[in-house]
Amino acid sequence: MPAKKTVVEQPEVQPSEPTEVKEPKEAEQAPGNLYEASRKILLAAVGAAAIAQEELDGFVSRLSERGQIAEKEAGKLMKEMWDRREKLVQEKRAWFDAHRPVSASKADIESLTQKVAELTKIVEELKKEAGK
Repeated sequence: MPAKKTVVEQPEVQPSEPTEVKEPKEAEQAPGNLYEASRKILLAAVGAAAIAQEELDGFVSRLSERGQIAEKEAGKLMKEMWDRREKLVQEKRAWFDAHRPVSASKADIESLTQKVAELTKIVEELKKEAGK
């Protein structure tokens, strides 16, 4: 009697919106190409996650084929693992966005320069008063 092959249905997953990776201007890059190193690490992590997902798919399919796990449980397990992976990806993106260097605008620099000039004037006046 031939073995019954069980097909595991993959949970429907909505593809995440593609994210556009913008190359920063040279002035925005941290010394020592920290940006480039971080980018390479992030890409390696994404690649490792993709490989792990493929391995998990194969593992669950083999379990289901052997009858060690029911089809419904296999689908549930795959959905759970996919949800965990998506959550981790979102957390990493949030961390990366929060720690991305922010460059000051020309208006910010002018405003700060003006404030420094005002503070310098106040310090000079205090020095004159203290010298009396």
